[in-house]
Amino acid sequence: MTNPLQLWGRRQWVRLACTALCAGFAGMAMAQGYPNKPVKLVVPYPPGGPTDIVARLVAQKLGDQMGQPFVIENKPGAGGNPGAEAVARSAPDGYTLLVATTAHAINPSLFSKLNYQLLKDLSPVTQLTSGPLMIVANPALPAKNVTELIALAKSKSGGLNFASSGNGQSTHLSAELFSAMAGVKMSHIPYKGSAPALTDVMGGQTDLMFDTMLSSMPHVKAGKLKALAVTSVQRSPIAPELPTVAESGLPGYEAIAWNGLLAPAGTPNEVVARLNAELKKVLEQPEVKQRFEAQGFTASWNTPEAFESFLKAEVDKWAKVVKVSGAKVD
Repeated sequence: MTNPLQLWGRRQWVRLACTALCAGFAGMAMAQGYPNKPVKLVVPYPPGGPTDIVARLVAQKLGDQMGQPFVIENKPGAGGNPGAEAVARSAPDGYTLLVATTAHAINPSLFSKLNYQLLKDLSPVTQLTSGPLMIVANPALPAKNVTELIALAKSKSGGLNFASSGNGQSTHLSAELFSAMAGVKMSHIPYKGSAPALTDVMGGQTDLMFDTMLSSMPHVKAGKLKALAVTSVQRSPIAPELPTVAESGLPGYEAIAWNGLLAPAGTPNEVVARLNAELKKVLEQPEVKQRFEAQGFTASWNTPEAFESFLKAEVDKWAKVVKVSGAKVD
């Protein structure tokens, strides 16, 4: 004769099993039916910049593959934080996504107050791109390479100054990392974007800048800027003649700019997996690779788990640079 307690236990187990099975089928059904309406990609920067260009190409390709429009919403300001917060507070259904950048890994240690937590309130989908910055200088600066730049910074009274596209951006912190590793002093002059910063480097008001290849390369080709090195571990395919910082005077140095896709925390795993799989197809397309490479980027798909590990490493890395530099934004 079956013990009533055992019978109750079996019924509970069956209920739990049925609940789990139903949840699994619901998740599969949701993923198979996703998306059934337009998806919004929040770009936390103005139109026309590197992140916006990447996002629009990805959105177009995803829309073609998945049968629904992927619509760009530009939400610039405050180092990309308002856009990130908006996505973090959105419904976790896969219909509002964030195109994140290196700045989002820097911000947790740079800003004294944030209304979202990168690693808690957002779920990694995949990295999209990675690419080096390029050290560019006024043509009159008497340094032809990184070794000479370090020597010049050490010898010049008051040191050198460098421009950036804004406090806490990769164009700022990559130069601070360089200064710390090289043991030199360089004064930071922040601007509201790359364009005005580069204008002052070209005009001689500032000495140099660590900037994206997309922004800088046209001015280098026109002879208005002098390129010294790229900040990645390997040379860039669009400027193979340029050495890396590491190989030309500062071993171990690396600073890359990247883009990645994040969803609100709690987005169903099946939806994240579907997006990840579709983005793998997008990033493997020769046309996409070529268009990214023309901007100095490499298509960089990875799994949600690998992207999460990458994000954690980036947050830790830039926290150390922020601490050394003393940079803070209230």
